[in-house]
Amino acid sequence: MKRGKKIVAVIMSTVLTMGLLSGCSEKKSSGNGEYTIGIGQFAQHGSLDNCREGFLEGLKEAGIEEGKNLTIKEDNANADTSVATQIASNYVANKVDLICGIATPMAQSAYGAAKEAGIPVVFTAVTDPVLAELAKEDGTPVGDITGTSDKIPVEQQLDMIRKVLPDAKTIGIMYTTSEVNSEASIKDYEAVAANYGFEIVTGAISTSTDIPLVADDILSKVDCMTNITDNTVVSGLPVILEKAKAKNIPVFGSEVEQVKIGCLAAVGLDYYELGKQTGAIAAKILKGEAKASELKFEIIAEGSFYGNTAVAEQLGITLPKELTDHATEMFDLIEE
Repeated sequence: MKRGKKIVAVIMSTVLTMGLLSGCSEKKSSGNGEYTIGIGQFAQHGSLDNCREGFLEGLKEAGIEEGKNLTIKEDNANADTSVATQIASNYVANKVDLICGIATPMAQSAYGAAKEAGIPVVFTAVTDPVLAELAKEDGTPVGDITGTSDKIPVEQQLDMIRKVLPDAKTIGIMYTTSEVNSEASIKDYEAVAANYGFEIVTGAISTSTDIPLVADDILSKVDCMTNITDNTVVSGLPVILEKAKAKNIPVFGSEVEQVKIGCLAAVGLDYYELGKQTGAIAAKILKGEAKASELKFEIIAEGSFYGNTAVAEQLGITLPKELTDHATEMFDLIEE
């Protein structure tokens, strides 16, 4: 599948209706297959890619596997909400058995399209399902939809940053104004930052083209930056890291893939495992063992520490032994 291919917006709707959306692919099992699912991914970046791979592995471990009893239709919205809506509508038109929405905007689009058609939706990488109106306050579904949340362990992250940077006072966070998951994460950080002696400085963007200018502004005001699970910002993370490196300002990640490509450290989630957890839920629904409407969404409660010693050396920082001794994984290079 060729991902990220640009398509002129004026022809997008017509092409998708014909089922020929460039940059997307349809994969079919070698036989007739018992199940057909649509996997809609909102954006192209490492954590969401890992979610998708983990989701397929979770299905496989439950006995549902492409090439045996599973047909997959998969598409990437390339961080465009209008395309996400079109993708979801296309799955409904094709009468799939289940839709997996990866990331908040894709999950919202999937549920909006599927709820009248009686097609169950499973989401993953949704930070706040309640704020996204995909779940009720008690965690129960709003309809035939359930899944997993990638809510950041904010206090663990702040505690880690304080240990790494004992003199830091300000933390910068960039976010996209249209992503409700980002609004939730910002509120979580602002609610407890003072407990760790930090002030949060935010920088809002509307699209990826805003990233360079906003990054320059926020880096002039802070001692370090930390990422949240904002799809547009994470997609533009290499730009932010390059600018931060020029100013010798540490950038902390929210998951392992960000640490691999140049963030100093993170107390974050393993998105592959999150995807597997989601796949197991989807398998139950497909097999008729449970209805999506009966299952509360799930989370991974504890974050894991990841560090990058190559980045630490560049910054002249020594990562505390109390963190590295209990790291889930350490890296000593920066992936391109």
